[in-house]
Amino acid sequence: MPTNEPTRRRRATLVAAAVAVVCAAGIATVALTTGTPGAVPSRTPVAAASTAVATPTPTPTPTPAATTPSGPQEPVDAPASSTVAAAKGATVPVSATPGGARTEQLPNPQASGAPLVFRVLDQRDGWVQVQLAQRPNGSSGWVPTSAVTLSTTPYAIVVDEATNTLDLYRNGTVLHSYAVATGTGGTPTPTGRFALTELLAPTNGGYGPYAYGTTAFSDVLNSFGGGPGQIGLHGTDDASSIGTDASHGCVRMRNADITTLAKTLPLGTPFQVR
Repeated sequence: MPTNEPTRRRRATLVAAAVAVVCAAGIATVALTTGTPGAVPSRTPVAAASTAVATPTPTPTPTPAATTPSGPQEPVDAPASSTVAAAKGATVPVSATPGGARTEQLPNPQASGAPLVFRVLDQRDGWVQVQLAQRPNGSSGWVPTSAVTLSTTPYAIVVDEATNTLDLYRNGTVLHSYAVATGTGGTPTPTGRFALTELLAPTNGGYGPYAYGTTAFSDVLNSFGGGPGQIGLHGTDDASSIGTDASHGCVRMRNADITTLAKTLPLGTPFQVR
């Protein structure tokens, strides 16, 4: 995590307005919920990797867009350094413009029990623009710097749907590539520039040892499983699906691979699907 808070181990019960994650075998909830076999899984928030506070560095020139049979891809979003913001207090006010009227107030910790952490998109005097985990994809808002602690991360992850691979970047360079499963033709994984929002440990089968929540939402499933169809990055009990189009939108990894990422990536890390 960008902060040095102790690991949060408490269990939080998801309420009616919970966020749902679209998963390969069904819909998993990015929060704790008591379930029976076949229901949404129970999860415990865990601490993500930490990064030291540092001065943000400029974003390098984007990699030129590649061309696929379906058309050009977006340039890779893997900056050498990204700024993340961790909430300091019990709530964080959000405004549409720097210094503008408050449009909403976000709780810290989140409903899942995970700490509230953002990817920072821009900075102005006393304010930071952050990516929000809400529809439509790409939503953002401005929060006062006094309400957050800023730090940086050298990591980014980029998922390529055409090849079903996930590239882990460090300092703008590919550190490792992993095979993944992405969405099917009817329920594709949405493309765009997103961020990791929470790290959870499933307590029932099907989803592997760890699951990241993200700021991405399904373009097809607008409402599912009691929530708005939030996309997750998680492990799986079906290793044979890795490398295929197999999910309802989530990105599925081998359990050893998601465990590696859980020990490496802080919340707020850039997460791109292209």
